[in-house]
Amino acid sequence: MATTKPGERKLQILQALAAMLENPKGEKITTAALAAKIDVSEAALYRHFASKAQMFEGLIEFIESSVFGLINQISQQQDDGLLQAQAIALMLLNFAERNPGMTRVLIGDALVNEDERLQVRMNQFMERMELAFKQALRQAVVQNQIPENEVTHLAGLLCNVVVGRWHRFAKSGFKHLPGDQAALQIALLLR
Repeated sequence: MATTKPGERKLQILQALAAMLENPKGEKITTAALAAKIDVSEAALYRHFASKAQMFEGLIEFIESSVFGLINQISQQQDDGLLQAQAIALMLLNFAERNPGMTRVLIGDALVNEDERLQVRMNQFMERMELAFKQALRQAVVQNQIPENEVTHLAGLLCNVVVGRWHRFAKSGFKHLPGDQAALQIALLLR
C-alpha cells in the first residue's frame, strides 16, 4: 500500500466528498459512505477532520478562495464596470458548471441537516458575491454607464440570476447548464 504525504489524504477526502455531491439524486452523504468511497475507515476520516462539518468547511474554503481569487483577477484586468459585472456573473456560472458537486454546496442543498454554521458561512459568501457586483457597478457609475440609484438593484438582480441558474442546474440533475445563453441574457440585463 502506497503511503500518502501529509495533506494528500485530506485532499483526497475533500475530492471524494465533492464527487459524491455530484450524484444527481442528492442523497445525504454519510461518513461511512465517504470512508468506503476512498477505502479507509471512518476513524481515518476523523484523523484529518474533527467532524463532517469540518469536511464541508474545507469545500467552502475551496469555493471561497477560488471564486474570490477569480473576482479579484477580473477586477484587476477589466476596467469597464459593466463588463466587469458581466465577467463576474459568467465566471460564477462557469465555476458551478465545472464543479457540479460544489453547486450543491453553493445553493445549500448539501448543507441541509448539517451544522448550522455552514449555512451561515454560505450566506456570508452570497453577501460577498453581491458586494463584488456592487463594486463593479459602482465603477460603471463613475464611467457614466448607469445611474447610481441602479447599483443595488442590479447587483441583487445579478445575484438572483446566478443563484437561480445554480438551482436549475442542481435540480435538473446537472443537465441544464448554468452557462447556456447566459452571456446574452446578462448583457441584456446590463444594457
